Amino acid sequence: MNRSIFGGFVAALAVLALFAAYSALYVVHQTEQVIVLRLGQPVDTVTAPGLHVKVPFIESVTRIDKRILDLDMPEREATANDNQRLVVDAFSRYRIINPLRFRQAVGTVEQANARLTNVLTDALLEAIRSNSFEQIVRDRRDVIMARIRDQANREADRFGIQIVDVRIRRADLPDQNSKAVFERMQSERAQEAAQIRARGAEQAQGIRARADRDAQVIIANANRDAETIRGQGEAEKTRILADAFGSDQEFFSFYRSMQAYEQSMKAGTRLVLAPDSPFFRFFEQPGGLPAAGPTPAR
Repeated sequence: MNRSIFGGFVAALAVLALFAAYSALYVVHQTEQVIVLRLGQPVDTVTAPGLHVKVPFIESVTRIDKRILDLDMPEREATANDNQRLVVDAFSRYRIINPLRFRQAVGTVEQANARLTNVLTDALLEAIRSNSFEQIVRDRRDVIMARIRDQANREADRFGIQIVDVRIRRADLPDQNSKAVFERMQSERAQEAAQIRARGAEQAQGIRARADRDAQVIIANANRDAETIRGQGEAEKTRILADAFGSDQEFFSFYRSMQAYEQSMKAGTRLVLAPDSPFFRFFEQPGGLPAAGPTPAR
């Protein structure tokens, strides 16, 4: 009986020892950091991953994420310093660098997101009010985002948080303003296009007029040169004919008669001549001399 009681007591102690050993060990993963609490009060912070030891039954651990966390900010409408209304959509990334301060200041990631949203919104609105529309959208966007991050970090440090990055996802005019701006731009582009077309038509008309004038000048010069060459040719022809007539009058007369025959006998030409007409003298006599004796009538 005593041995049974003693054996049960030893077994109970062994189980208790195993449970105590199990309770004394805990594992810290690479993506987290741990706050060790002793009777509810923080006594240590563990950030190194691996197996660690705590006092069983007295100490407990609270795990806090060590990764970079995302925070989407709601869209905000604000006025830039040039009185342009803007709708801004931004987001941020942050990490917890002081888990003890984080636990004391905000406690959970959800609470941290709520607090950071207010801090980032204030910094974002102040940056928008300090810059113009073009600076926010195009010229100084990177500088503005860095300024928002630095300003928000001064507040976030009280929560044990470091803001890694702030990005303006979209900065645009409200829908009604965008429509008005689009219509104004469309009207300006249409007016500019009309002016360009008018200048093009004017230049085309000038080029066309110059081309027509040049064409007329070229044609006139060509006609003048042609008449000159033609006159020179006619003069040379007349000279050659005169020389030919002077050197052999009989051959020249024969040649001219042959040309006259050729022109008069083309299709569609009708001649009413007497058979004994001098026009046909080369048909009767090769030398073109009149035939001897009278020609019988027909």
